[in-house]
Amino acid sequence: MKAGLYQPDEFKDNCGFGLIAHMQGEPSHTLLQTAIEALTCMTHRGGINADGKTGDGCGLLIQKPDVFLRAIAQETFGVELPKQYAVGMVFFNQDPVKAEAARENMNREILAEGLTLVGWRKVPIDTSVLGRLALERLPQIEQVFIGGEGLSDQDMAIKLFSARRRSSVANAADVDHYICSFSHKTIIYKGLMMPADLTAFYPDLSDQRLQTSICVFHQRFSTNT
Repeated sequence: MKAGLYQPDEFKDNCGFGLIAHMQGEPSHTLLQTAIEALTCMTHRGGINADGKTGDGCGLLIQKPDVFLRAIAQETFGVELPKQYAVGMVFFNQDPVKAEAARENMNREILAEGLTLVGWRKVPIDTSVLGRLALERLPQIEQVFIGGEGLSDQDMAIKLFSARRRSSVANAADVDHYICSFSHKTIIYKGLMMPADLTAFYPDLSDQRLQTSICVFHQRFSTNT
């Protein structure tokens, strides 16, 4: 008789994921590097396209890197972020007209919630690590910085949810518009590259100022969905 209910022969088709967290909640770049190293060890959990570079998708969800984002806001917009703020990671359509329409819609919904639109940042990327298929489908990747001066965490979360939901509904016809993350607590970096190329694609992830005390990492296995 087998011990336990787990039967390994029946579980070979799932995505790979993991979580690393600092027990005392201290953010560091070392923790991020460890998570990325762990992610590369799960390459076998995802599929690889015939071009040898396009994966099923991989990514990281990390704690909002406050020091890094405040520095970026100062460098990009010349402003000091308020105590309460959020950053959204957004994929826009390759068509500049459709992208601008979606961006303007998001701006309206953000302002309609009484939030402050600090600005949009084009996320630095290195497309040389992408395969042909990933390049063909590569969206415009931008981050939106949003201020919520004086708001509690709960009120900020509610307003962000409402703005995101209304914007997503309004842009539903544009299937290439996607809001990856839209939070005052976390941010996501992901794409259709191999895990080993995630850091190269997003130079942000190599910046020593980008620190986190938690990281959820994921390697997608498309035949599972």
